[in-house]
Amino acid sequence: MTADPDPGRYLEHAIRLAVQNVGDGGGPFGAVVVTADGTVHEGSNRVTRDNDPTAHAEVVAIRRAAAASGSFDLSGAVLYASCEPCPLCLSAALWGRIERVYFAADRHGAARAGFDDAVFYEYFDGSRPDLLPVQHAEVDGADEPFDAWRHNENRTEY
Repeated sequence: MTADPDPGRYLEHAIRLAVQNVGDGGGPFGAVVVTADGTVHEGSNRVTRDNDPTAHAEVVAIRRAAAASGSFDLSGAVLYASCEPCPLCLSAALWGRIERVYFAADRHGAARAGFDDAVFYEYFDGSRPDLLPVQHAEVDGADEPFDAWRHNENRTEY
């Protein structure tokens, strides 16, 4: 799919979802995934509603698009978000093989509203490793799952 030459209509849709979600008691974020066949899949922020820190609007829309298409590979799809996607959402878009991302508001507007994820960007650029220490630990059998995967003739590649 080639990205919509006028992303405004889908961004406006994502913004309407975000505003509606606030009215329904959720966070101010909405997203739309348009798959290669032109099908529209909506998502709104469900973090507080579902007590799920991963239920960002973009992730919800990606999950719905994948479920509806019956595939984890959303090649050719485009993600439209009411706000600049955070690192979690960008990672989900990468794993889903989303072709392109458009967003309306930026991370600075989100920060002014109390949604400041600057520290996450600092973590990923290496300037805040103390935020979440991650350490490799040597254990016997660590590669056994990969060996099982390589030897499984019925695996689904991804």
